[in-house]
Amino acid sequence: MAKSTDKCSFCGRLKRETKILVAGLEGHICENCIEQAQVILSEALVSEKQNNIPDFLLLKPVEIKKYLDQFVIGQDEAKKVLAVAVYNHYKRLSHAKEAKEGDVEIEKSNIVIVGETGTGKTLLARTVAKMLNVPFCIADATALTEAGYVGEDVESILSRLLQVADYNVVAAERGIIFIDEIDKIARKGDNPSITRDVSGEGVQQALLKMLEGAIVNVPPQGGRKHPEQKMIQINTQNILFITGGAFDGIEKKISNRLQTNKIGYKADRQHENIDKDHLLEYITPVDLKTFGLIPELVGRLPIVTYMHTLDHSTLRRILTEPKNSLIRQYTKLFELDNIKIIFDEDALNFIVEKAIEFKLGARGLRSILEGIMNDAMFELPSKNTKTFHVTAAFVEEKFRKTSVAKLKVA
Repeated sequence: MAKSTDKCSFCGRLKRETKILVAGLEGHICENCIEQAQVILSEALVSEKQNNIPDFLLLKPVEIKKYLDQFVIGQDEAKKVLAVAVYNHYKRLSHAKEAKEGDVEIEKSNIVIVGETGTGKTLLARTVAKMLNVPFCIADATALTEAGYVGEDVESILSRLLQVADYNVVAAERGIIFIDEIDKIARKGDNPSITRDVSGEGVQQALLKMLEGAIVNVPPQGGRKHPEQKMIQINTQNILFITGGAFDGIEKKISNRLQTNKIGYKADRQHENIDKDHLLEYITPVDLKTFGLIPELVGRLPIVTYMHTLDHSTLRRILTEPKNSLIRQYTKLFELDNIKIIFDEDALNFIVEKAIEFKLGARGLRSILEGIMNDAMFELPSKNTKTFHVTAAFVEEKFRKTSVAKLKVA
């Protein structure tokens, strides 16, 4: 006969009615109560996690630009536009907490950044998110397709943000998403597609509600959705969307709108002041529509800014001035091996000239430096070298052996 103490202290089951009865100092617990306690504990931890979200650090627009200046060289106009847009968006979130019934409802303002590859579009968005201390993810629009077709559904973008936020829905709902290559989903003409365009206009249609603000069912692990899958609901109302793209050829559409080639006695005097070498300065939502973005999508991306093509002086500053500049990174790498590295001015100028020659932008500086420095990084850690001097002659010799040097200039 079982003792009266040989039973679960929580549910009262006798030992013979359980598979496992764990004994403690003052009582016992069965496997059923252990499982139930685990569920309760998990729910409590999730609830505590959702409520304990670190506050975002919101600076004034001038302070935001100063922060961006530490990491991004040049592009002052884009930084000002981004600083104001981000400040207004997160000020709007703070206002929403204190808003009363009948107060003015401030709509969010998503952003589109137009600029050539390597001009710093992604870096700008990533730096802003780092400053605010909010979840940030990068999505590539080229991989997206309309629902039901091979490729990624647009909801996969939110899955990535959710993963970055460690599945904290509340934190994810105030994050930033950067959608790169947004120009690659443009339709081929200014007119609606006659046939189904599943990776172009179809994706634009699917993005509309997400950009505007809606409750979206998101598969936790990303990928394609299926009926039996458990979904997580995310409200995109407070998620800031920043989109970027090269929009190759949009200068021609801007030129046509401005009629920069207009000649003769009737030519408008105002066109004489147009800078034909920097036509992106005059970009408007109309040009995005002409390029192939549908009007509904353009309307949900009300803030349009641009990135200048990087010239020699800007690229030269990018090499050395930012907090995480490439030269500082290489200096730190060699310092870890107790080697002091010194770069000559002529060597740095040569690297910049090659990045411009091969039209690689700021991203190309890293590729060129990696190729040039590879032999030194391979050999020097095994030697007793204390100082390494990088001269123009050394850089030219090593560059000729790199894969970049074998490219043909377009």
